[in-house]
Amino acid sequence: MNIQALYFARYRERLGCDGESLQGDFKVLDDVRQALLARGEAYAVLAEPNLMCARNEELCRLDEPVEDGDEVAFFPPVTGG
Repeated sequence: MNIQALYFARYRERLGCDGESLQGDFKVLDDVRQALLARGEAYAVLAEPNLMCARNEELCRLDEPVEDGDEVAFFPPVTGG
């Protein structure tokens, strides 16, 4: 399965890229996140409890099913003022 992962705001800054293509046996969005977390310290930012995510430009939760060719995005919570 091929998934396109996108990173926004400080996640993009921390990882030094705005996205990448991932190969793996993913069932839900959290499987993608866990595969990234296994890469090491830089990706630990994706373990934040208030992490927000989207699948194919729709906000979702980490238990959202993923399919081959999906685009998933991770971003920190947005605050307003």
